[in-house]
Amino acid sequence: MTFHVVGAGLAGLAGALMLARAGHRVTLYEATPAPGGRARALPDGTDNGTHALLGANRVALRFLSAVGARDAWIEPEPDGLPVLDLADHSARQVALSPMGWLRSARRPAGLTLGALFAVARLALPGADRTVAAALAAHPAMLRSLVEPLTVAALNTPATEASSRLLGHVLRRLAAPGAARLFVAARGLGPDMVAPAVATLGCHGATLRTGLRLRGLMRQGDRVAALDFGEQSVELDSAEYVLLAVPPWEAARLLPDLAVPELHAPILNLHFAHATEGPVRFIGLLGGLAQWVLVRPGGVSVTVSAADDAVTLSEEAATVRIWPEVREAALRFRLAGEWPVAPPRARAVRERRATPRHTLLPRPRPPRQPLVNLALAGDWTLPDLPATIEAAIRSGEAAAAALLSAPLPKEAA
Repeated sequence: MTFHVVGAGLAGLAGALMLARAGHRVTLYEATPAPGGRARALPDGTDNGTHALLGANRVALRFLSAVGARDAWIEPEPDGLPVLDLADHSARQVALSPMGWLRSARRPAGLTLGALFAVARLALPGADRTVAAALAAHPAMLRSLVEPLTVAALNTPATEASSRLLGHVLRRLAAPGAARLFVAARGLGPDMVAPAVATLGCHGATLRTGLRLRGLMRQGDRVAALDFGEQSVELDSAEYVLLAVPPWEAARLLPDLAVPELHAPILNLHFAHATEGPVRFIGLLGGLAQWVLVRPGGVSVTVSAADDAVTLSEEAATVRIWPEVREAALRFRLAGEWPVAPPRARAVRERRATPRHTLLPRPRPPRQPLVNLALAGDWTLPDLPATIEAAIRSGEAAAAALLSAPLPKEAA
């Protein structure tokens, strides 16, 4: 069989890999000049954000192993996450696993027995409410731990975010080793995207970039051709399509499809600042920045749920965020020079980075809206946060659906 995978983000790459490893002919189409989607490396080699995986992200970690990149993902803070509170300038290392909280020095601020029970109740299935409402009686714990986790996992403010969806995250973090934090030593480009593309090549898959799908030409309940503008690709009865595109693109191509309409932005800032020493990952409270990833080649900062920050100019964001980064670097004794004047920086604004994970139900699109077409993308799994893990899961689910689809009689 022949498979056409439209969209070379992580969902498309994961789906294409599953199909190619099964021995089928695979062609991967990407509208932009390079594969990787929203998480791809920028042209200067830095990542678009402080992307991290947890031990709970077993599908994503298995994908890394499949493309020979698992060893490139390192654990930057095995002794606990360094956290700087910019409100009172206190610094501490917080254990990511509750078992680590047995040591008082590794506990998040505001941890009491009542707060611990409140977080445990949040992890249990039940009626949905906002995360802020669920932790209203424990504001210190909300601020120091639950809200940063909410913003990181759901990209939605705690005042809006679904406690039911965060509960799913907390349940997965309960397993041994699930809270271990991993980052790509060099970046998502060299340590995830490039190995995936290389592995696809080894399995005979073809990657074609710079081709935006203009439309789907249909015959009844099947896709008959892919319209790329100057060229079209006709499909016979034994050819299938895996559509791994953002929800607004899916709705353009399939007008009857219900997709998420509310999205949350992310602001990423990349500082051209050479550093010495190992890769570091630092959390910030009480400022504009939330996560700081320090690599030898530069410093990347992420502001999630960035409804206000995404409108800042590059200069304004740099002036506000660099002092926060500098204070964190000095407090945690990071190697190298950390001057007062901010270095050159590049802002990347994702205005529709993920669906908003609110109390409103998200649409549940059919995995296979047409006989020979399956959908992939983190937005197709409304019971999961829109993350790298969800993207890879969705790509594999779409591939599995196509592989199990019965062949038409004329192709059997």
